[in-house]
Amino acid sequence: MLWAVLSGIALLIILALGFYAGKLLFMLKQQKERQEAARQSRVATITDSIIVIAKAMEQQQCDLSEGVIRIVNLLNALPINSPPDFKAQYPQVHALFTEVSGFAILEARQQLPKNERRKQDIAREQIESEYESKVLDELPPLKAYCETLIATK
Repeated sequence: MLWAVLSGIALLIILALGFYAGKLLFMLKQQKERQEAARQSRVATITDSIIVIAKAMEQQQCDLSEGVIRIVNLLNALPINSPPDFKAQYPQVHALFTEVSGFAILEARQQLPKNERRKQDIAREQIESEYESKVLDELPPLKAYCETLIATK
């Protein structure tokens, strides 16, 4: 009789633990689904931004240097598994980014004396003119890549 009572209690404990484990697994699955949805949303937002910036650069509504700085930072922020080597895939975009990333921006630029700002502007414009056609040639494949990321979600 004692064995039957103990066996019954043990069985209830096992069932309760099994139910709790199942509930935890279900909650984990839901959490992973929410994280994946958030990741896909982030990818879509970033790729949409890259496409808009690339179009603005093509239509000369955005300086090349400003565009490549934004694009490179957005590419680096893409939450994708095993991203391609963007530096090798878009070498001119990254080369221009490297050239202009040393210039002062935002508040640091405002703190510069007027003649230093003008000197940096002239240097930046010269660098942009050297890279303009090469960077513009890389924008259509970049936009196409972003569109494939949006399509695969």
